[in-house]
Amino acid sequence: MARSLPVALLKSLRPEQWTKNVLVFAPLIFAEKLFDRRAVGIACAAFGIFCVLSSVVYLVNDIADREHDRQHPLKRLRPIAAGELPVATAIGAAIVLGAAAGGAAFLLGPRFGAVALGYLALMVLYSGPLKHLLIIDVLTISIGFVLRALGGAVAIDVEITHWLFVCTILGALFISFGKRRHELVLLAGGATSHRRILGEYTEYLLDQMMVIVACATLISYIFYTISPETVSKFGTAALELTIPFPLYGIFRYLYLVHRREGGGSPADLLIKDRPLLLCVLLWVASTVLIIYGSRNLPWA
Repeated sequence: MARSLPVALLKSLRPEQWTKNVLVFAPLIFAEKLFDRRAVGIACAAFGIFCVLSSVVYLVNDIADREHDRQHPLKRLRPIAAGELPVATAIGAAIVLGAAAGGAAFLLGPRFGAVALGYLALMVLYSGPLKHLLIIDVLTISIGFVLRALGGAVAIDVEITHWLFVCTILGALFISFGKRRHELVLLAGGATSHRRILGEYTEYLLDQMMVIVACATLISYIFYTISPETVSKFGTAALELTIPFPLYGIFRYLYLVHRREGGGSPADLLIKDRPLLLCVLLWVASTVLIIYGSRNLPWA
Protein backbone atom coordinates (compact mmCIF):
# COMPACT_ATOMS: atom_id res chain seq x y z
CA MET A 1 0.00 0.00 0.00
CA ALA A 2 1.43 3.36 -1.09
CA ARG A 3 2.17 5.93 1.59
CA SER A 4 0.65 9.41 1.52
CA LEU A 5 2.94 12.29 0.52
CA PRO A 6 3.43 13.67 4.10
CA VAL A 7 4.18 10.18 5.43
CA ALA A 8 6.57 9.50 2.56
CA LEU A 9 8.38 12.78 3.23
CA LEU A 10 8.64 12.05 6.95
CA LYS A 11 9.97 8.57 6.19
CA SER A 12 12.59 10.07 3.87
CA LEU A 13 13.78 12.36 6.66
CA ARG A 14 14.68 9.17 8.61
CA PRO A 15 13.93 10.38 12.14
CA GLU A 16 14.98 6.95 13.43
CA GLN A 17 18.54 7.89 12.45
CA TRP A 18 18.60 11.02 14.59
CA THR A 19 20.12 9.03 17.46
CA LYS A 20 23.48 9.52 15.71
CA ASN A 21 23.31 13.18 16.65
CA VAL A 22 23.45 12.51 20.40
CA LEU A 23 27.22 12.99 19.99
CA VAL A 24 26.40 16.69 20.20
CA PHE A 25 25.86 16.15 23.95
CA ALA A 26 29.27 14.51 24.57
CA PRO A 27 31.12 17.82 25.17
CA LEU A 28 28.32 18.86 27.54
CA ILE A 29 29.02 15.83 29.73
CA PHE A 30 32.81 15.89 29.61
CA ALA A 31 33.01 19.67 30.09
CA GLU A 32 31.04 19.22 33.35
CA LYS A 33 28.15 21.40 32.17
CA LEU A 34 25.42 18.79 32.36
CA PHE A 35 23.60 20.74 35.09
CA ASP A 36 24.13 24.13 33.49
CA ARG A 37 20.63 24.95 32.23
CA ARG A 38 21.81 27.47 29.65
CA ALA A 39 24.39 25.05 28.22
CA VAL A 40 21.83 22.23 28.16
CA GLY A 41 19.36 24.43 26.28
CA ILE A 42 21.98 25.41 23.70
CA ALA A 43 23.07 21.76 23.29
CA CYS A 44 19.44 20.72 22.71
CA ALA A 45 19.10 23.41 20.05
CA ALA A 46 22.34 22.22 18.42
CA PHE A 47 21.03 18.64 18.49
CA GLY A 48 17.81 19.72 16.76
CA ILE A 49 19.73 21.60 14.07
CA PHE A 50 21.94 18.59 13.34
CA CYS A 51 18.83 16.38 13.15
CA VAL A 52 17.39 18.65 10.44
CA LEU A 53 20.72 18.87 8.61
CA SER A 54 21.16 15.10 8.64
CA SER A 55 17.64 14.74 7.22
CA VAL A 56 18.58 17.12 4.41
CA VAL A 57 21.58 14.90 3.69
CA TYR A 58 19.35 11.80 3.60
CA LEU A 59 17.07 13.51 1.08
CA VAL A 60 20.02 14.50 -1.13
CA ASN A 61 21.49 11.00 -0.85
CA ASP A 62 18.20 9.30 -1.74
CA ILE A 63 17.71 11.60 -4.72
CA ALA A 64 21.20 10.89 -6.03
CA ASP A 65 20.99 7.13 -5.41
CA ARG A 66 17.39 6.46 -6.40
CA GLU A 67 18.26 4.34 -9.45
CA HIS A 68 20.79 2.22 -7.55
CA ASP A 69 18.48 1.94 -4.53
CA ARG A 70 15.86 0.27 -6.70
CA GLN A 71 18.25 -2.67 -7.09
CA HIS A 72 18.76 -3.03 -3.32
CA PRO A 73 16.50 -5.47 -1.42
CA LEU A 74 15.91 -2.99 1.42
CA LYS A 75 16.63 0.46 0.00
CA ARG A 76 14.18 -0.06 -2.84
CA LEU A 77 11.45 0.54 -0.24
CA ARG A 78 12.64 4.09 0.41
CA PRO A 79 9.94 6.58 -0.67
CA ILE A 80 11.98 8.26 -3.42
CA ALA A 81 13.21 4.98 -4.90
CA ALA A 82 9.69 3.53 -4.65
CA GLY A 83 8.21 6.53 -6.45
CA GLU A 84 6.09 7.60 -3.47
CA LEU A 85 7.93 10.91 -3.02
CA PRO A 86 8.48 12.95 -6.22
CA VAL A 87 12.04 14.11 -6.79
CA ALA A 88 10.90 17.73 -7.19
CA THR A 89 9.16 17.62 -3.81
CA ALA A 90 12.25 16.09 -2.18
CA ILE A 91 14.49 18.79 -3.67
CA GLY A 92 12.16 21.54 -2.47
CA ALA A 93 12.02 20.06 1.04
CA ALA A 94 15.82 19.75 1.15
CA ILE A 95 16.28 23.41 0.15
CA VAL A 96 13.74 24.72 2.66
CA LEU A 97 14.98 22.57 5.55
CA GLY A 98 18.63 23.25 4.74
CA ALA A 99 18.09 27.01 4.65
CA ALA A 100 16.10 26.97 7.89
CA ALA A 101 18.66 24.81 9.74
CA GLY A 102 21.57 26.84 8.35
CA GLY A 103 20.01 30.11 9.48
CA ALA A 104 19.25 28.70 12.93
CA ALA A 105 22.82 27.42 13.21
CA PHE A 106 24.31 30.89 12.67
CA LEU A 107 21.82 32.37 15.13
CA LEU A 108 23.27 29.95 17.69
CA GLY A 109 26.73 31.34 16.98
CA PRO A 110 29.05 31.97 14.01
CA ARG A 111 31.43 29.16 14.98
CA PHE A 112 28.61 26.66 15.33
CA GLY A 113 27.16 27.91 12.03
CA ALA A 114 30.50 27.30 10.31
CA VAL A 115 30.72 23.76 11.70
CA ALA A 116 27.12 23.00 10.73
CA LEU A 117 27.68 24.37 7.22
CA GLY A 118 30.90 22.35 6.94
CA TYR A 119 29.02 19.21 7.99
CA LEU A 120 26.30 19.78 5.41
CA ALA A 121 28.80 20.49 2.62
CA LEU A 122 30.90 17.44 3.46
CA MET A 123 27.90 15.11 3.58
CA VAL A 124 26.52 16.46 0.29
CA LEU A 125 29.93 15.80 -1.25
CA TYR A 126 29.75 12.29 0.18
CA SER A 127 26.41 11.79 -1.57
CA GLY A 128 28.20 12.74 -4.80
CA PRO A 129 31.82 11.82 -5.60
CA LEU A 130 33.27 10.91 -2.18
CA LYS A 131 31.20 7.75 -1.66
CA HIS A 132 32.87 6.29 -4.75
CA LEU A 133 36.43 6.62 -3.41
CA LEU A 134 38.00 3.68 -1.56
CA ILE A 135 38.64 4.37 2.15
CA ILE A 136 37.71 8.04 1.61
CA ASP A 137 34.05 6.99 1.74
CA VAL A 138 34.24 5.65 5.30
CA LEU A 139 36.60 8.41 6.41
CA THR A 140 34.07 10.98 5.25
CA ILE A 141 31.30 9.36 7.29
CA SER A 142 33.61 9.26 10.32
CA ILE A 143 34.53 12.93 9.98
CA GLY A 144 30.80 13.66 9.93
CA PHE A 145 30.58 12.17 13.43
CA VAL A 146 33.55 14.25 14.56
CA LEU A 147 31.84 17.40 13.27
CA ARG A 148 28.77 16.54 15.36
CA ALA A 149 30.94 16.38 18.49
CA LEU A 150 32.82 19.53 17.47
CA GLY A 151 29.50 21.28 16.89
CA GLY A 152 28.38 20.39 20.39
CA ALA A 153 31.61 21.82 21.79
CA VAL A 154 31.57 25.14 19.95
CA ALA A 155 27.85 25.59 20.63
CA ILE A 156 28.43 25.70 24.38
CA ASP A 157 31.86 27.34 23.96
CA VAL A 158 34.10 24.62 25.41
CA GLU A 159 37.27 23.10 24.06
CA ILE A 160 37.05 19.74 22.31
CA THR A 161 39.89 17.59 23.62
CA HIS A 162 42.14 15.54 21.39
CA TRP A 163 40.90 12.45 23.24
CA LEU A 164 37.29 13.08 22.20
CA PHE A 165 38.40 13.66 18.62
CA VAL A 166 40.48 10.46 18.46
CA CYS A 167 37.91 8.20 20.15
CA THR A 168 35.08 9.60 18.02
CA ILE A 169 36.76 9.16 14.65
CA LEU A 170 38.05 5.68 15.49
CA GLY A 171 34.68 4.52 16.83
CA ALA A 172 32.93 5.93 13.75
CA LEU A 173 35.41 4.17 11.45
CA PHE A 174 34.71 0.89 13.23
CA ILE A 175 30.96 1.26 12.70
CA SER A 176 31.41 2.43 9.08
CA PHE A 177 33.51 -0.59 8.16
CA GLY A 178 30.83 -2.80 9.72
CA LYS A 179 28.20 -1.08 7.57
CA ARG A 180 30.25 -1.69 4.42
CA ARG A 181 30.69 -5.34 5.36
CA HIS A 182 26.95 -5.75 5.86
CA GLU A 183 26.26 -4.27 2.41
CA LEU A 184 28.81 -6.57 0.82
CA VAL A 185 27.34 -9.70 2.44
CA LEU A 186 23.71 -8.70 1.86
CA LEU A 187 24.13 -7.89 -1.83
CA ALA A 188 26.64 -10.66 -2.60
CA GLY A 189 27.16 -10.78 -6.38
CA GLY A 190 25.01 -7.72 -6.95
CA ALA A 191 27.11 -5.44 -4.74
CA THR A 192 28.93 -3.66 -7.56
CA SER A 193 25.72 -2.99 -9.49
CA HIS A 194 24.35 -1.17 -6.44
CA ARG A 195 27.55 0.71 -5.64
CA ARG A 196 30.71 0.33 -7.71
CA ILE A 197 33.07 1.00 -4.80
CA LEU A 198 31.86 -2.16 -3.02
CA GLY A 199 33.76 -4.14 -5.64
CA GLU A 200 36.99 -2.76 -4.21
CA TYR A 201 36.26 -4.19 -0.77
CA THR A 202 36.27 -7.83 0.35
CA GLU A 203 34.92 -9.38 3.53
CA TYR A 204 38.47 -10.29 4.57
CA LEU A 205 39.78 -6.76 3.99
CA LEU A 206 36.91 -5.21 5.95
CA ASP A 207 37.37 -7.73 8.77
CA GLN A 208 41.03 -6.75 9.03
CA MET A 209 40.18 -3.07 9.06
CA MET A 210 37.52 -3.58 11.73
CA VAL A 211 39.97 -5.45 13.97
CA ILE A 212 42.63 -2.74 13.62
CA VAL A 213 40.20 0.10 14.30
CA ALA A 214 38.51 -1.77 17.17
CA CYS A 215 41.88 -2.25 18.88
CA ALA A 216 42.83 1.37 18.30
CA THR A 217 39.49 2.57 19.69
CA LEU A 218 39.80 0.50 22.85
CA ILE A 219 43.43 1.48 23.44
CA SER A 220 42.61 5.17 22.93
CA TYR A 221 39.73 5.02 25.38
CA ILE A 222 41.78 3.12 27.97
CA PHE A 223 44.63 5.64 27.73
CA TYR A 224 42.10 8.46 28.03
CA THR A 225 40.65 7.12 31.28
CA ILE A 226 44.04 6.57 32.92
CA SER A 227 45.90 9.61 31.60
CA PRO A 228 47.16 12.09 34.23
CA GLU A 229 45.36 14.85 32.29
CA THR A 230 41.99 13.10 32.75
CA VAL A 231 42.61 12.24 36.40
CA SER A 232 43.61 15.84 37.12
CA LYS A 233 40.63 17.31 35.27
CA PHE A 234 37.96 15.25 37.03
CA GLY A 235 39.80 14.76 40.31
CA THR A 236 39.40 10.99 40.21
CA ALA A 237 40.98 7.92 38.63
CA ALA A 238 37.69 6.02 38.76
CA LEU A 239 36.85 6.62 35.10
CA GLU A 240 38.90 3.51 34.29
CA LEU A 241 36.04 1.53 35.87
CA THR A 242 34.01 2.27 32.72
CA ILE A 243 36.44 0.36 30.46
CA PRO A 244 34.36 -2.88 30.49
CA PHE A 245 31.46 -1.10 28.77
CA PRO A 246 33.24 -0.18 25.50
CA LEU A 247 34.91 -3.60 25.61
CA TYR A 248 31.55 -5.36 25.74
CA GLY A 249 29.97 -2.92 23.26
CA ILE A 250 32.63 -3.52 20.60
CA PHE A 251 32.56 -7.29 21.08
CA ARG A 252 28.76 -7.29 20.96
CA TYR A 253 28.79 -5.26 17.75
CA LEU A 254 31.29 -7.66 16.17
CA TYR A 255 29.06 -10.57 17.18
CA LEU A 256 26.02 -8.93 15.61
CA VAL A 257 27.92 -8.18 12.39
CA HIS A 258 29.44 -11.64 12.01
CA ARG A 259 26.80 -13.92 13.49
CA ARG A 260 23.53 -12.00 13.09
CA GLU A 261 24.35 -10.22 9.80
CA GLY A 262 23.75 -6.85 11.45
CA GLY A 263 25.47 -3.51 10.98
CA GLY A 264 23.50 -2.23 8.00
CA SER A 265 21.93 0.48 10.16
CA PRO A 266 23.92 1.11 13.35
CA ALA A 267 21.15 3.35 14.71
CA ASP A 268 18.54 0.59 14.29
CA LEU A 269 20.96 -1.94 15.75
CA LEU A 270 21.45 0.17 18.86
CA ILE A 271 17.72 0.56 19.43
CA LYS A 272 16.70 -3.02 18.65
CA ASP A 273 19.53 -4.95 20.33
CA ARG A 274 18.77 -4.72 24.04
CA PRO A 275 22.18 -5.90 25.35
CA LEU A 276 23.94 -3.27 23.22
CA LEU A 277 21.50 -0.53 24.23
CA LEU A 278 21.81 -1.48 27.91
CA CYS A 279 25.61 -1.38 27.61
CA VAL A 280 25.53 2.16 26.19
CA LEU A 281 23.07 3.39 28.81
CA LEU A 282 25.14 1.90 31.64
CA TRP A 283 28.29 3.47 30.23
CA VAL A 284 26.63 6.90 30.08
CA ALA A 285 25.19 6.56 33.59
CA SER A 286 28.45 5.39 35.15
CA THR A 287 30.46 8.06 33.34
CA VAL A 288 28.16 10.82 34.57
CA LEU A 289 28.25 9.53 38.15
CA ILE A 290 32.02 9.29 38.16
CA ILE A 291 32.69 12.66 36.51
CA TYR A 292 30.22 14.65 38.56
CA GLY A 293 30.13 12.79 41.86
CA SER A 294 27.69 13.49 44.63
CA ARG A 295 29.13 16.98 45.34
CA ASN A 296 28.14 18.18 41.87
CA LEU A 297 24.66 16.75 41.71
CA PRO A 298 21.91 19.39 41.86
CA TRP A 299 20.24 17.93 44.95
CA ALA A 300 23.48 17.68 46.95
